[in-house]
Amino acid sequence: MAVKSVTHLNFRGDARAALEFYQSVFGGDLAVVTYKDAGSVQDPAEADQVMWGQVLAGNGFHVMAYDVPSQMPWGRGENSFFVSLRGESAQEVTAYWDKLSEGATVVQPLGPAQWAPLYGMLRDRFGVVWVVDVVSEYNG
Repeated sequence: MAVKSVTHLNFRGDARAALEFYQSVFGGDLAVVTYKDAGSVQDPAEADQVMWGQVLAGNGFHVMAYDVPSQMPWGRGENSFFVSLRGESAQEVTAYWDKLSEGATVVQPLGPAQWAPLYGMLRDRFGVVWVVDVVSEYNG
């Protein structure tokens, strides 16, 4: 039996824009269900917001997201989670890094690290922290 973990991102009105951005970076299929689509509108101003959405790409990238309704508490948080993105080559990782960096704040520039040929950390324009590296064998 296998278990799969998928990062689920919570936004307040930005879920569709974030999912579209991640699709532009990683490719794949975008699926979005709005509160109106699901017949679950609590606030008419939020009817077109994302009740559930995902980007699922053939390269293994998968992320889900939704817009937290205004009647529920929500805060962007500070370092409450990271999305770890690991690739097998420097070329692959650098291409994703370059796209994710658009409008981002770089926390740790992409470069060699003691534990990986390339490693970097950034907070993207939606406030999501990404740790990006090239997979390497641990020699501890």
